[in-house]
Amino acid sequence: MPAADELSRLLEHPAIWRGVSAARMEVLPTGFSALDERLPGGGWPARGLIEILVSRFGIGELSLLLPVLATLTRRPMARWCVWTAPAFPGSALPSDGNESCLLEPFAPALVAHGIALERVLVVRVPASSPRALSSQTLWAFEQSLGSGACDVVMAWARRPRAREIRRLQLAAERGRALGVLVRPQRAASEASYAILRLKLEPATQGVRVTILKSRGGKRGSVELALHASGN
Repeated sequence: MPAADELSRLLEHPAIWRGVSAARMEVLPTGFSALDERLPGGGWPARGLIEILVSRFGIGELSLLLPVLATLTRRPMARWCVWTAPAFPGSALPSDGNESCLLEPFAPALVAHGIALERVLVVRVPASSPRALSSQTLWAFEQSLGSGACDVVMAWARRPRAREIRRLQLAAERGRALGVLVRPQRAASEASYAILRLKLEPATQGVRVTILKSRGGKRGSVELALHASGN
């Protein structure tokens, strides 16, 4: 095979980052056309780790994800949609690291948004301390991502280390899953192995999404109107 053809095939691999010209990758529509226009390929990556940075948990990250969760759980060969120690909606992000507030996803609201409950799995993480909770949450997140049994895995965590995020990205690639890690906004100044990073802020009609990092997407912000979802 000519060298040019070999190079072309290599550049099509989703792990290759070519600046504003991204290799083709499988994507999932977000359900928000204005956001799709800014994301590489026109949607969420079907595999790999993305980060959503928020000022407080429950600010709208779940509402942003509901359309893709509905799409994934209703596919003919749907795998699991896993919630790993989901955080209490609207809970603050205190400096003392207290992570004791968890939620139970509200089943009627999920059904109303088209999510197939039979494909939803909630992982509860009992722990004796915030440090233990964070460690066990990330362990369960990584195991779910790399299992090959999940289409999407979500987790809420405050202080994952860079090496832990690297492991999560590799696990998502290995398991062919979309990993969603929700973190505090203060992490925006830190380097990350995630393939996509978004900052979420409240806006008049919903949320303002700012793209901080993407493999071939368009930088900048877009405001999205969100439907009430209990998030």
